Parts: sequence; C-alpha cells; structure tokens
Amino acid sequence: MRRTPAIGRVPVRDVRPSVECGRRPAKAVTGETFLVTATVFREGHDVVGANVVLRNPKGRRGPWLPMHELSPGSDVWGAEVTPDMTGRWTYRVEAWSHPLATWRHAAGIKIPAGIDTGLVLEEGAELYERAAAGVPKGTERDLVLAAARDLGDDTLGVDDRLKGALSADVSDLLERYPLRELVTASDPMPLLVERERALYGSWYEFFPRSEGTEEQPHGTFRTAERRLEAIAEMGFDVVYLP
Repeated sequence: MRRTPAIGRVPVRDVRPSVECGRRPAKAVTGETFLVTATVFREGHDVVGANVVLRNPKGRRGPWLPMHELSPGSDVWGAEVTPDMTGRWTYRVEAWSHPLATWRHAAGIKIPAGIDTGLVLEEGAELYERAAAGVPKGTERDLVLAAARDLGDDTLGVDDRLKGALSADVSDLLERYPLRELVTASDPMPLLVERERALYGSWYEFFPRSEGTEEQPHGTFRTAERRLEAIAEMGFDVVYLP
C-alpha cells in the first residue's frame, strides 16, 4: 500500500512551475529568470519564512535564494531564479518557522506597552546568540554576538539593549543567514535548461540542392555555404534543413 508523505509543521503546497505534478520537467534556457512560487503557511501566529534550493546538473547545491510573500496575507511566496548552465536541474522549496521575525513582532508590541520587557529582551538575547552560530566566523558573527550581549545586559537602558539587534547591519546579516526551525521541504521538481536558441529564433527553410552556383558539383552543402551570409543579413538566425 502506498504511504501518504508526512506533512511538516510548515506545509509547502502547490510548488510552481510544475508540469504534470512534476512528472515532466519545467523548461528554461540559460540566463533566463523565472519565478518559483509555493503556498506556505502554519498554525498559530508565528512568522514563517521560505527559500528555494537549486541543484545544477552536477548535483551541486546552488545559492540560497530567499522567498518573499507576493501579496500580504495570501500565503503565496515567490523568488526569482536564474539557471546558468544547460542540463537537468532540480529545485525545491523549503519552508520554516522564523523565530527572530516572530520575536521582533512581539517586541514591537510588548516593549512600548511595558509588558514583560525584561523577559522579552532575555528571550531576544537567547535567539540572537543561537542565530550567530549560523553566521560565518569573523566580523559578521561578532556583530550578531554583540547584539545578543547587549540584549541580555540589564545594566543598559531598553533602547540601548535593542539598538544593535534592530540595526540595519544585523538585520541584513540575518536575512542572509536566518535562524530556521521546523524546516519542511517540498519534493524536488525537475527543470530542463536548454541553450538560449531553444527559447526563440527566426528560422529559414534552406534547400541546399536548390542553391545554384557555377561551381561543380552543383547543390552540395559546400557550395550552398556561400548563401549563409545573405540569409543572416535578412534577420534569420537558424537554418532549417528539411
């Protein structure tokens, strides 16, 4: 009996582009940018995140591509991807709980209202310390760790404790290296990437035997070659030999 695949805490549904539910590959050409979308949601009020994972024909994982909700409240997320070589690729969507975004939302409500301020800041310190582990070692990780230390330092005022964590530099870093929980991945979807000429072209139906020259033998590929430059000047970029 065929088993039904398990559904994670953050379901991923309706991944597109999809041809016959992934039984056949979607198609693109090298350098072509197209939109990958999916429906992503979860129970409760915690914030979710999503990203696309590409694997090239050699099986190598491509760059991490963050997705964004295309219309607020729609649960439809998307990201533009651009394959850079021909061959058979795959892509999949990963969805996850976003604890840092959830914390920022709660902090933006509770701290101005004076509700559990100390507890909220301590929770933030723990989250930022965990997030720092996913940032490459060096100045970038040190920046996130400094924000975590400030959040947990109760000798500072509230604004000073929050300053580093909410700074543009730290926020940009944690967009690139987010803290992810409860990750759910879709099935890999096939993608066939072909050369650019597969996307469009102006074809000229060419009969070499009809290309007459004064040379002998008459109507061969070699004698017809002289006609190619004139065909290109007319705007054709593909010669079709019936």
